[in-house]
Amino acid sequence: MKLKKISLWLTALVCLLGIFAVLAPSGQVQAADNSLQRVKDKGTLVMGTSPDYPPYEFITKVNGKNQVVGMDVDVAHKIAKDLGVKLVIKQMDFDSLLVALETHKVDMVLSAMTPTEERKQSVDFSQVYYDAGQAIIVRKQDLHLYKDKNSFAGKQVGVQTGSLQQDLAKKQMKQSHLKALTKVTDLILSLETNKIDGIVAEDAVAQAYVANDSRLAKIDAKFDLGGDENGTAIAFAKNSGTLVTAVNHSIDQIKQQKLTKQYINDAGKYMATNTENKSMFNYWSYFAKGVGYTLLITAISVVIGIILGTVFALGRLSRKAILHYPAVWYIEFVRGTPLMIQVMFVYFGVGLLWNNIPAFFAGVVAVALNSAAYVAEYIRGGIDSVPVGQVEAARSLGMSQRDTMQTIVLPQAIKIIWPSLGNEFISLIKESSIVSIIGVTDLIYQLRAVQAATYRGVAPIAVAMVLYFIMTFTLSRILNHAERKMQHG
Repeated sequence: MKLKKISLWLTALVCLLGIFAVLAPSGQVQAADNSLQRVKDKGTLVMGTSPDYPPYEFITKVNGKNQVVGMDVDVAHKIAKDLGVKLVIKQMDFDSLLVALETHKVDMVLSAMTPTEERKQSVDFSQVYYDAGQAIIVRKQDLHLYKDKNSFAGKQVGVQTGSLQQDLAKKQMKQSHLKALTKVTDLILSLETNKIDGIVAEDAVAQAYVANDSRLAKIDAKFDLGGDENGTAIAFAKNSGTLVTAVNHSIDQIKQQKLTKQYINDAGKYMATNTENKSMFNYWSYFAKGVGYTLLITAISVVIGIILGTVFALGRLSRKAILHYPAVWYIEFVRGTPLMIQVMFVYFGVGLLWNNIPAFFAGVVAVALNSAAYVAEYIRGGIDSVPVGQVEAARSLGMSQRDTMQTIVLPQAIKIIWPSLGNEFISLIKESSIVSIIGVTDLIYQLRAVQAATYRGVAPIAVAMVLYFIMTFTLSRILNHAERKMQHG
């Protein structure tokens, strides 16, 4: 009966959370339009972007520091200057940008986004600030095989997830087999390794990659475009009319002064600098920063995971329903959902309550909470492995249950589960890479930044593999040494 009551309470709680998640955005949509005033009051304009799309946005080294540059960044700086505020750039995957906008993690999305009718249902758009055609990137050796989109019937064609190019290809390249990936750099790598036959991309992006990689070429896709679907605009949260109006005023000036051409030329200078030296050693600071963040995330998650894991393990072993069932529910729920979903929920879902939650903090919390569930099971298994007779003997000598657990059970349990805990710690180093989807600059994120900067796909991956191996191998040696110490202790 107690279990039934707890299950009903948990079901009600989940339903309430679901209702809140649905209604929270609606309440925000119906609120008065203070979008412009809100930006001015806080003194910052937060731009969301996916910096893997040169010449629109990409990462380069400026004065020794990694920095997001490109035409869209120059447009954003112009807008922020006109509004009298400071520009702040948040980096994340392209298919997470509109979610970030709807949950008010960013004030605007500037990432070569096209104002399609489908997107207009969810967000507001500025006027188009740049008109762009559509092209298909192919291997230069295959250039003679293709004339336009119709030449790819039966072929594998790559598109970026959530992009206009994906929509166009679905509608107008029905005879082709589409492969959608989050990053353009991954698509380029797939093309160079013969996994796909072409990549649908904006003409400016296609030109950027072709100009910096002699193995690539481009053709005119010849898509049937309508309305503004061949241009790029800035996305805002719904009912941001005052902010959109102010931004449109800046765009008018950009168009009148023909600044977009100047911005593209400026981006080209950075791109040329990037490709002057494609040596991976030239990008050591990228990888060093990625390793630092990866180790920091892992270290914090390990500490929190062990503490919470111990609490949940003891809760699951407890005979008190108020401790046992919540622990069971938490462990089973976390183990039954993907870590990527948990990261996104903490950053975007919990972010509805804490609007300015840092991406790094959200990533650490999600990884730590995930680890705690697995650690809890390891600890529970270790405790169950300690002979019951030892517990009974300790209690018969007058030791309390708490003292018995601390001095008799847990020390033996730790020895038993140490190899499993070691595997969990090593897995955390690798699994923490998932935080890159919300813009945390871990090793995977930096790997993609180097790919975008150098137009090289395999070399950055090879470097990242070596670095991950060094980290995990070193940790495994340390853990093995500690295990030997315990066995002879």
